[in-house]
Parts: sequence; C-alpha cells; structure tokens
Amino acid sequence: MEIGEQAPTFSLPDTDGVEHGPDGVTVVAFTCNHCPYALAWHERLLQVARDYPQVTLLAVNPNDADRYPADSYEAMRERVRSDGGWPMPYMRDESQEVARAYDAKTTPDVFVLDAERRVRYRGAPDQDHRDPEQNARWLRDALDAVGRGDEPNPAETEPVGCSVKWRQ
Repeated sequence: MEIGEQAPTFSLPDTDGVEHGPDGVTVVAFTCNHCPYALAWHERLLQVARDYPQVTLLAVNPNDADRYPADSYEAMRERVRSDGGWPMPYMRDESQEVARAYDAKTTPDVFVLDAERRVRYRGAPDQDHRDPEQNARWLRDALDAVGRGDEPNPAETEPVGCSVKWRQ
C-alpha cells in the first residue's frame, strides 16, 4: 500500500464477536500477542486510542495461530479480559486477507487512513520501541496532521517488529 492509495474496507470480529472496520479517520495497527516489539508498543497504542477518541483505532492480529497459539482468538480474548478491557477493538484476521490487502509486513505495522480511507501514514508508531517516552510520536504527529488537513511528515517510516506469521 502506497501513501495516498485508497485502503480496502473490511469487517473483522473483535474479542467480543462484534464486527468493526474503518470508519472516518482510522488507525489500522497490525499487532499480536507474542512479538516483543508489539508488546513494547502496546501501551502506547492503547494511550493513543484514549487520547484520540474521535479516531477509530483498530488492532488487527493476522498471525497464524496454528503455529503461534499465543495469537489465537481465545488467547486474544484472554489478554483483553486480563487487561480489564481495551479502548479499541482487538480483531482477528483469521483468513489473513486484510493483512495481505494492506501488505502488512510486521507486528506492529501501523496505517493512518483519512476519512476517505486514503493512506496518509504507514510505519512504526515511533522511532524506538524501547523508549516509552517516544509515546507513539510518529503516529500522533500523523493523526494531528490529518486532523488539520495536512500531509504527515514523515508520511512513511520503516515498520519495525516481528514479521507477520503467514500460513504455510
């Protein structure tokens, strides 16, 4: 997916079985339960969801749960439950069709879509998964720019994380 390209729409079930998809300005964050990079950025993404209630933030787990049982739908449900709930839906991309349509590379791989579902930012939440002080700065800057009607700068960064675990 290129910057400026129309992102595909989709509908996936969250951990309560409720279907969600892009709606207005949307962040699609491909993530999972087991990757240390995804886990390092987890709280920062949850805080973005809390700080930007006007934005639809969708966490999507596309990983092959047969090979990575920690990424199963049941494990996802347990994680959200043990966290006391999340401020964003955590959805299972069982078929991996959404991840393929977005050309997701890593967990995490974050896409910011404007209200017309055009990709305005793609990449990492911030420049260093080890530094919580970064506070998802690239993602926040992109959301602020889109909110003003401006182009994010940078519009694209290298997604950093574990590779998406594709079915064999």
